[in-house]
Amino acid sequence: MAETKVVEKVKNKQVKAKDYITGNPKETDMYLSSSTISLQLPPEASNAVLVKNLYLSCDPYMRGSKKPLKDRVFDTFVPDSVIVGYGVFKVLESKHPDFKTGDLLWGVTKWEEYSILTNTENFFKIDHTDVPLSYYTGLLGMPGMSAYVAFYEIGAPKKGEYVFISSAFGAIGQLVGQLAKLMGCYVVGSAGSKEKVEILKNKFGFDGAFNYKEEHDLDAALKRYFAEGIDIYFENVGGKMLDAALVNMRRRGRIVVAGMISQYDISEPEPIKNLVSIIYKQVRIEAFTVFDYYHLYPKFLETMLPYIREGKVSYVEAFAEGLDNGPAALEAIFTGRNPGKQVVVLSHE
Repeated sequence: MAETKVVEKVKNKQVKAKDYITGNPKETDMYLSSSTISLQLPPEASNAVLVKNLYLSCDPYMRGSKKPLKDRVFDTFVPDSVIVGYGVFKVLESKHPDFKTGDLLWGVTKWEEYSILTNTENFFKIDHTDVPLSYYTGLLGMPGMSAYVAFYEIGAPKKGEYVFISSAFGAIGQLVGQLAKLMGCYVVGSAGSKEKVEILKNKFGFDGAFNYKEEHDLDAALKRYFAEGIDIYFENVGGKMLDAALVNMRRRGRIVVAGMISQYDISEPEPIKNLVSIIYKQVRIEAFTVFDYYHLYPKFLETMLPYIREGKVSYVEAFAEGLDNGPAALEAIFTGRNPGKQVVVLSHE
């Protein structure tokens, strides 16, 4: 008589959404839950992978809406479901031909200790482990790719150009600034605290930086740093910052739009008064989604890995240990309390 194989089941701690939300998530919008999971894929799970989540990424796109949005790749918050975001994970079992047990991957996963993942379209193997695995939530993951695409593919930079980055201390902005400096550009960034301003200048090598909260006239602040105008504006904020940047753009300048965080959680968006500058100065404004550029990931690694190994790029991370601290960590990125790229650590293996 054949022996019946005993399938191990383990406790699986999770972070779930209480409801659909509007705007920036708060710790109270989430709750901790626990279930059990079999450490073996079910027979019907074709092309799926069973993974152990190691690092989870907290990112500005992880906001809520009262209903699902068709133009989103995925919804972070679905009532009473595990929240979703980017992470780094280890394959425990695979029915997918491209992945095997033991592989380290990064991509979209769930905020839980173990996950069965079926949407494997944008999974990337981690072949270079001489750099911290946590980097694949940021510097070598989606934010890093976003910075690379924004600067090189859309910004089309030239040596010596003048670059302004709003919300420059974020995971994307800090890298855009360093890439611009490596190209020989003049770089200034804005941030929300004196501490962040000092790090931009002293650690990331920005030519200048200012605390936008202390500036009563953003137009005057930009003129102070860009007497000859701005060639490339990396846009993360919108509203008054965009309005001020428009009148300070140089002829044929480029505005690369990655986000407009000041406009997400207000009932009535701020009007933009200086749009005529687009015509007068022939300014090009272009938004992008990194999903359209993932085919460039090998090229991105060829650029970034040598910079990291040679110490030409610096990076600041903030770690929250364990899923219990995940909701507070996610809220922190929207309140400016995180001192770097926010990562939730589930396991160091």
